[in-house]
Amino acid sequence: MNELAADGIPVAVTCRLLKLSRQPYYRWLKDPIIESEVVEAYRANALFDAHRDDPEFGHRLLADEARDAGEPMADRTAWKITSTNGRFSVFGKPKRGKGRRPGPPVHDDLCAVVDEHGRTRHVFTADAPNELWLTDITEHKTAEGKLYLCAIKDACSGRIVGYSIDSRMKSRLAVTALENAVAMRGAVAGCVTHSDRGSQFHSRRFLRALARHRLIGSMGRVAAAGDNAAMESFFALLQKNVLDRRSWATREQLRIAIVAWIERTYHRRRRQPRLGRLTPIEFETIMNTTVALAA
Repeated sequence: MNELAADGIPVAVTCRLLKLSRQPYYRWLKDPIIESEVVEAYRANALFDAHRDDPEFGHRLLADEARDAGEPMADRTAWKITSTNGRFSVFGKPKRGKGRRPGPPVHDDLCAVVDEHGRTRHVFTADAPNELWLTDITEHKTAEGKLYLCAIKDACSGRIVGYSIDSRMKSRLAVTALENAVAMRGAVAGCVTHSDRGSQFHSRRFLRALARHRLIGSMGRVAAAGDNAAMESFFALLQKNVLDRRSWATREQLRIAIVAWIERTYHRRRRQPRLGRLTPIEFETIMNTTVALAA
């Protein structure tokens, strides 16, 4: 209408032809962007940022994240914005004939090697600590709901160098585990950190944490346990020795049991054949002593 008016065609004529009222046009001309649209735009930005970090979240959890970011809104408002813009949880039911494919890896698979027969296999070994870390997430139910554990394992000694436990599987779960590992190990620049293609390890927060500590990312395939077999074996032990031993009434009971088993049993009492029947703590102590004497 502005262009037609600039060409000399009266607004009244254009509105009559388009069967529009002139008053809304003049109101828009006076104030093209109304306050409610600005508010909705800020809300949408907060929801889209949360969805980008945690694609598995539904509209209610996205609304929680947006409120934490300073953009309050009702759950219904979050549903309207996300559904209008096609921002759905990756766990939502796909439309018929349009199954959702996993996103591409953000890192190469640095643990994969090709043998002389052209077959790909994975090598999860390291000659020294802080050369290769493996990470993954597991979950278990309690009467209060699920509890999630993200653990990071050193491929050299088998020690769990960092872990995080929470009631929600957010990107923060993986980032906290990584930060705890870095705090425990110190200088870790150049260490390869291998994971699957879970959304937590795709998140911007996790990628920023890797870059901040100069860690090198590595990523396997989707739904391929063999691509992270060393972590799967640790979780199998945890499942057998803790998670399935009894029914857990509260998340806190299970959290305490997990921490106690990792720190007391797995690290200090469980001897591993590949370490010469030593525990992870004993193996690292001997290795560190040998390195110090050689220096």
